[in-house]
Amino acid sequence: MKNNQNPIKNLDEFVRKVDEMKKQEKMDLSSDQDLSIAIMNLVSIEEHFFFTGAKLQKTEYYDMIKDVREMRKELLQKIIKEYEGEVWCISKHLLAASMRLMEVGTKQLGMDRKKEAYDLFGKAYDLYSLFWGLNMKLLNVGNIKKIDKDALDKGDKKKKGFMGKLGELVKKAVDCCIE
Repeated sequence: MKNNQNPIKNLDEFVRKVDEMKKQEKMDLSSDQDLSIAIMNLVSIEEHFFFTGAKLQKTEYYDMIKDVREMRKELLQKIIKEYEGEVWCISKHLLAASMRLMEVGTKQLGMDRKKEAYDLFGKAYDLYSLFWGLNMKLLNVGNIKKIDKDALDKGDKKKKGFMGKLGELVKKAVDCCIE
């Protein structure tokens, strides 16, 4: 990829790559999406065991973290087969942050604070999309340069920004309703 080229050229190319991966049985995005949500919940369970142990001063809750963590690691390996640097840890934190933002957004919605809720939901989806972009190797982070606040390159007419473009791609490729 040339240095002046978009990390994500266009939607059609992305969908074509995903379709090729599906045909080669390299990924089942519907199952992987479900698995990513399960992993989010396992991270939350780890957190709840920690806080419950601390609040109640009962170490048996801390002891349960180990088993949940091992399960989370095993399941995360099913999605993240190859990684470099700190991509593993970044991925875990992207999922955890996405889950937390969804939960806070849901609470805001329950308090009839729709504007805040929708903003948090958008941020949660941006992080979730970043997780998939990173782990489907759609991002060439070496070529990402700051051009304009909301543009990917000088030819970008829609200017939805990197996260907006990535979100569009994930919506198109990761369809949990396809059996």
